[in-house]
Amino acid sequence: MSEVLDWAREENLQPEPITVEIWKKLPEDFCKLVEVVNGEAVRAEAPIRPHQKAGRRIADMVEAAADLHMNRFNDGCLDVDTDFDVLLWELPRVTIRRPDVALIECAPPELRPFPASKVKLIIEIVSPGTERVDTADKLAEYALAGIPWYWIVHIADNAVAAIQTYVLDHVLNQYRPHEKFEWTEGITAIDVPIAIKLDWTRLTHLAR
Repeated sequence: MSEVLDWAREENLQPEPITVEIWKKLPEDFCKLVEVVNGEAVRAEAPIRPHQKAGRRIADMVEAAADLHMNRFNDGCLDVDTDFDVLLWELPRVTIRRPDVALIECAPPELRPFPASKVKLIIEIVSPGTERVDTADKLAEYALAGIPWYWIVHIADNAVAAIQTYVLDHVLNQYRPHEKFEWTEGITAIDVPIAIKLDWTRLTHLAR
């Protein structure tokens, strides 16, 4: 018999909506396995290896760009993080997502969940089974949370095939497609939200 059938009992249902106060008290090992959507815990599937490696390599490129930006302009502290809790909103019920990569304003490490108001860019990498969530649900949620830039990364044939960038329309609280970048030999310069150089050669052969 399926384990799900054994688990599906009334006493195993979430007893009440999750709040930020509850979230902070939950075991961190549990929080790494779920996101919270309107107060309800939603299982977050473990990403496959190409997904993980693409995220790590893109994060390295964004972090290098952030360091160059800070050295050149000295207009604030920027940081890059991966797979961490971002609080999109608390009311009417809390929504917390775990983006693959994010460019953020610097903040104390104990700040958790991280407020969306300090996020400059979120990058999500589409995996089998997450396309609707990444291209529809999160596209709407991140816009409502006021995050200025959103990138969706598509993987095919063990490589990053394309990156679609979106910019927030602050009047409509919706994202507008900005530009789509497809795999090419060499380096692509993306100028927003900061100048980022994508080395496509590092985004191939993601799993060996």
